[in-house]
Amino acid sequence: MCSTFPRCFPRRSCRSYRVNDLSAPFLACWSRFTTWRRMRTQSGSSTTATSNSSPEQTLRAGGKWFKKFWRSPTAQTNNNGSSTTDGHQSPTEEEKPVVNPTFEECLEGQYLFEAAQLLIDREKHLFGEITETDAIKDHEEAVKKLAADQKALEKRIEQTVQQSLSLSSEEEVSALISAVKAINLEEEQDQLWKQRRAWRPKKWKEHHDKVLHELVYSRLENPSSPTGDQVNQSSIQADIQSMGRQLKEDLQWVVEVVKNCYPPEMDICNFYARQYHQTFSARLKKIADFVLDDKDCSFLLRWVKEFYPGILEKPELASNINTEELGNLLPDELLKSLEEQYLSKQQSDLMIFIGRVLDEAKKEWDQGKEPTRDDGCYVSPVAYDVIQFINGIVTSAHITVRDPHKAQKITSNLTDFMQRYKEFHEDIIRQNKPHSKAFIKANLSCVKQFRDFLITESHLFPKNVRENCLRGLTEMKQSAHTYLLTPVHKILKPHYQKVGTSDWLKKNTFEKLLNSTEEELQELQGLTQSCHQELIGQLQQEMTVEYVRRLLKGEVKLKDKDRQLMAYMTVKENAERLHNLFARMGSKQDWLKEILTKIAEVLKLQDIPAIQMQIISLGSAYPDLSEKHVSALLKLKTNLSKADRKIVKTTLSDTLKESRADPGTRRFFSKVEVR
Repeated sequence: MCSTFPRCFPRRSCRSYRVNDLSAPFLACWSRFTTWRRMRTQSGSSTTATSNSSPEQTLRAGGKWFKKFWRSPTAQTNNNGSSTTDGHQSPTEEEKPVVNPTFEECLEGQYLFEAAQLLIDREKHLFGEITETDAIKDHEEAVKKLAADQKALEKRIEQTVQQSLSLSSEEEVSALISAVKAINLEEEQDQLWKQRRAWRPKKWKEHHDKVLHELVYSRLENPSSPTGDQVNQSSIQADIQSMGRQLKEDLQWVVEVVKNCYPPEMDICNFYARQYHQTFSARLKKIADFVLDDKDCSFLLRWVKEFYPGILEKPELASNINTEELGNLLPDELLKSLEEQYLSKQQSDLMIFIGRVLDEAKKEWDQGKEPTRDDGCYVSPVAYDVIQFINGIVTSAHITVRDPHKAQKITSNLTDFMQRYKEFHEDIIRQNKPHSKAFIKANLSCVKQFRDFLITESHLFPKNVRENCLRGLTEMKQSAHTYLLTPVHKILKPHYQKVGTSDWLKKNTFEKLLNSTEEELQELQGLTQSCHQELIGQLQQEMTVEYVRRLLKGEVKLKDKDRQLMAYMTVKENAERLHNLFARMGSKQDWLKEILTKIAEVLKLQDIPAIQMQIISLGSAYPDLSEKHVSALLKLKTNLSKADRKIVKTTLSDTLKESRADPGTRRFFSKVEVR
C-alpha cells in the first residue's frame, strides 16, 4: 500500500514505519488515477470507494483492520474528562500492549511490501546463523510454512501486477505500489543471499516482467476497445484497428497512472512500450505474410508508417517513451513489398481518376457544349480536378511512406495524361468548330494552372516527368496563341504592308492599323486575366516583329537628313501609340517600345561614332541582333557609304564577341527575318 505503519518487529532487526514514507507517491498516483477513472470505464469493473474521498481518508479507511492491533502508548481521556487519579493514571486507562499484524493479515489487507518484510525477517531468523542443512533439520515445519507463505505472497503479487492496466479503485492502486516495492525488496535480498537456497534467487523482477509480457499479449490478443466501423472494414482492418486502439489507450494509462506506482529506475513506461511494440509487431508480421488485397495493404501500411508513429509522437507519450529505440514495426523486406503494392495502387487510382476528368471534358466537346463562364471568362474544371487528385493522393502517400522520393512514383505516368490532354487540345484546333475558340480559351486557363502547380509543387513529381509536362504545356500554350492570333494577323495584313513604304510616313496609314487592331482585340475577350495578359503581350510582340521586318525590307529610301528625321519621328510616334494601345488592353511588354525607339535613334543620327554607340547599345540589350539586321537598317540611310556601314557592322561584331549573353535576355531580332 502507499503507506506503512509504526511497528516494531521483536526480532534481531527492528524497523519503524511512518505514514509519510509512502504517502507522497500515493498522493501523486491517486491524483492522476481519479482523473483517469472519470474518463475510462472498463466493462465489469467495480469501484470500492467514491472518487471524492481524499487519499488521507483512503489511508485511514484501508488501515482499519490494523487499529485493533495497535494502540497509542499515551493515556486516553474518557468521556467524562477524568483521566487521572491523584496524579496517577486511572486503572481503566492503563497502557495497552503493542500487537503486530500477522503475515496473513498483511496479505489480506494488500500490504504486500509489509508482508514481504515479515517473510524476510523470518527467513533471516531461520537461516541467518546456521547452514541450510541444519535449518531444514531443526526448523522443518517453519521452513515449510515460510515457503508456503512466500508462494502465497508471490501469487498475490502476480495477481496485483496483472491488474495494472485495469485498476478500478484506490485500494488497487495502493496495492500495486506496495507490490512493486515488495518486488524490489526481494531483488535486494536475492543479491544479499550469496549462498543459494531452494527459493533463492526468487527472481521476482524477472517473473514480474514475464507477467506483464503475458498481460500485454492478452490485451492485444483480445482487445476490449471498440473495433470501429466493422461494416465498412474487412476482418483484417478491424483486427489491426482494435489492436492499435487498445495499444494507444493502454500506453496512455501507463504514463498517466501506472508510471506513478513504480520508481523511476524501473523505467516502466519504456518497458511497457517495448512489450506493446514487440507484440504488435509480431501480430502485424503474421498479417503481412498473407497475400493482402489493396485495401488491406493500404490500411496495414498506414498503421505501420503513419498511425502508430503518430500515437508515439503525442506529447504525453513522447515525453516518457524513447521511440527511437523501438525501431520499425515491420522489417525492411516486408515494408518494401507493402510500399510497392500500395504505391502501385495509388498510381493506378490516380491515372483512373484524372483520366475520367479528361473523358468528361471530351464528352462536353463532342456534344457541342461551350465551356461555362465565370465572371465573363471561359473556364474548365480539368486542371482544378486533376490538381486536387494529384495533390491529395501524393501528399497522403508521402505521409504514409514517409519518403517524398518514393511518393513521386505515383506521378511517374503523368506524362501520358498530358500527352492525351495535348492531343485533345490539338484536335479541338484542327476541327475548328464554332465552339473551338471557347474551348481553347478555357484550355489556356488550365495550362496556366497546370504550369503553376508543376513549378510550385515540384516535389510531387520526378524531375524528368515535370520537365516533360512543362514542355508539353508550353507547346499547348503556343499552339493556342497561334490559333487565336492567326485570324487577327490575317485582318491586319493589309495594314502591315503599308509599313516601311512611302505611304507609311503619312499618319493616317498607321492610324488604320491601330483602329483595326483595337477592333480585333475585342474578339480575344473571354480569357482569365493572366491568360489574356499573356495573349495580348504575344500579339504586341508579333506585331512589333512584323513592323520591324517590314521596315527592314528597305522599300522606303531615306536619302537625306530631313527624310531620316521624318522617319525617326514616325517610328517613335508609332512606338508610343502602339505601346499605349496594348498597355490599355492589359499588356506588360514595355520593352518592345524600347526596341522601336532605339531603331528610330539610328535613323536620326548622322555621325558614324554616334551611330556606332547606338548600335552597340541595341546589340548589348538584344544579343540576337545580327550584322544582317544592322546592314538592312543602315541601308535605309542611303547617304551612308558602304565603308561606313562596314565600320558599324564591325563594331557590332566586336561587341558581341566580347560580351556574354545573359540567359535571361529576351530574344527579338532572331524572329525578324531579313533577306
